[in-house]
Amino acid sequence: MMNEPVSVPVASDIRVRDIMQTGVVTISAGDTLSTVEDIMTLGGLRHIPVVRGGTLVGVVSERDLLRASLSNLTGFGHEERRAFLQVVEIARVMSTPPIVISPDAEIGRAARLLAEKRIGCLPVIDEEGKLVGLLTETDVLRYIAGSWYPGL
Repeated sequence: MMNEPVSVPVASDIRVRDIMQTGVVTISAGDTLSTVEDIMTLGGLRHIPVVRGGTLVGVVSERDLLRASLSNLTGFGHEERRAFLQVVEIARVMSTPPIVISPDAEIGRAARLLAEKRIGCLPVIDEEGKLVGLLTETDVLRYIAGSWYPGL
């Protein structure tokens, strides 16, 4: 039995700035993967924007971290893995150039971009190129779920 497509209410007046996360944790391109892993674990984060001299240069995700670990450390123990992560700089594994969005963009556009590019987050950049927030696929899903079930 084939399911009928569901129409999701996405108001055209809702903008990225209305649901994005602010106060975003960033990391330097020169930091190591062990630092990223620690921050992600402690903060419960899956994506971290990467900056160099205050300018956004990439995004590192749990997937990037896992890919780096798996491709280089198959068959190694915990201590060897941590030693490896302590010497590899983020710049070697981050996704670059970052795919970004404006805080004034419609949520529907952001959702399409996340789906088309198969990415989990969009750094939000203002007209001056400054990082002002982060929009994740979870933020979009929460918005959509809240449209169907207010109070979620």
